Amino acid sequence: MPSAQDLYATNKTFAELGVADQLCAVLSAQHITTAFPIQAMTIADALAGRDICGKAKTGSGKTLGFGLPMLQRIADGESFSASSGGPARPRGLVLLPTRELAVQVHEVLEPLGKALGLHVNAVYGGADIERQIKSIHKGCDVIIATPGRLIDLGDRGEVNVENLDVLVLDEADRMADMGFMPQVEWVLRRIAEHPHQTLLFSATLDGAVDRLVKRYLNDPVFHEVASDTQTVSLMVHHFLNVHQMDRIKVASTICNSYGKTIIFCRTKRGADRLVEQLAKEGVNAAAIHGDLRQSQREKALADFSADRLAVLVATDVAARGLHIDGVDCVMHFDPPEDQKAYLHRSGRTARAGSTGVVVSLLLWNQIIEAEVIMRRLGLKRPIVEVFSNNPHLKDLASWDPTMEDSVL
Repeated sequence: MPSAQDLYATNKTFAELGVADQLCAVLSAQHITTAFPIQAMTIADALAGRDICGKAKTGSGKTLGFGLPMLQRIADGESFSASSGGPARPRGLVLLPTRELAVQVHEVLEPLGKALGLHVNAVYGGADIERQIKSIHKGCDVIIATPGRLIDLGDRGEVNVENLDVLVLDEADRMADMGFMPQVEWVLRRIAEHPHQTLLFSATLDGAVDRLVKRYLNDPVFHEVASDTQTVSLMVHHFLNVHQMDRIKVASTICNSYGKTIIFCRTKRGADRLVEQLAKEGVNAAAIHGDLRQSQREKALADFSADRLAVLVATDVAARGLHIDGVDCVMHFDPPEDQKAYLHRSGRTARAGSTGVVVSLLLWNQIIEAEVIMRRLGLKRPIVEVFSNNPHLKDLASWDPTMEDSVL
């Protein structure tokens, strides 16, 4: 099996890929020197103005892969961001599925844009729209947006996307899953007559995403990195049969053994209930889901990212596209919907070449679901009955359950 370094690192510097000196200086100050494969594959083509279709998982480095060439090409052209009394007319637009991803991409691109004299704005639902309008009135070269909020601003006459030079569709498969494709096409129809570049990134290229590529991209270059099997192979997978009355104690024992753990639940109510139950076991956890205020979600993510919070309990929708470094363990407290959801959830760990532990807690009536997912992913792992006093729960990374008598 290739090493993590082989899978994710390259010897290409950003300067060798044609990235401007100002941008390289910002990256160097952040100790970012060599490109990941998706960056090495896409940056030169994107700087040349080609449409790109990139197949890559969340956490593979896509943000710089599209962000660096987008900012550089916009900075090299004429600016239309200043407008007196009319709508903002951004030159670049990044469309993505969730508020959290919009915030994260903005955090990466804003200092890079500033180095080139560009205004980079983020607009998304759940936040004060008047404050966002005030921000784009100060300058708007690039907008990072969720589809619904962008359309709200368009309907208010605050943003006009018809002069876009670069459009990025990030996590296109997630936008398809979440029903955003009609809103994405709302944007694409408005820029169809204006010459522009489209950079599309997605973990899969089937269904609605494939139709999008065929209809709207112009002679795209295709790039692909890190297959599912490679991604899965960097994780240690455990499938544990637990008992209903002992499940919380099993979960808390695992959480207490790791620095950072993300736990997935299927429902918002289930996530809130689990946070309360973990607190009774002495585990400091917070939830993120769609019913929480944006400020609450952002605080939970900030605390988790800064190691002030050990456990984040998330629903699938709230966690789509999250990029958090150093997640040691992902726990499926409730089974995922299917194998794609398992991969997406599990992909919060073992990012950028590191390893991670993925553990599924299964009640007796969930075992068949887990077996179907494993079969579809080609995972051959035993399902082991455990109790909260099992010493292996404190070191799942090195445990080989095939040696256990309790294998089902």
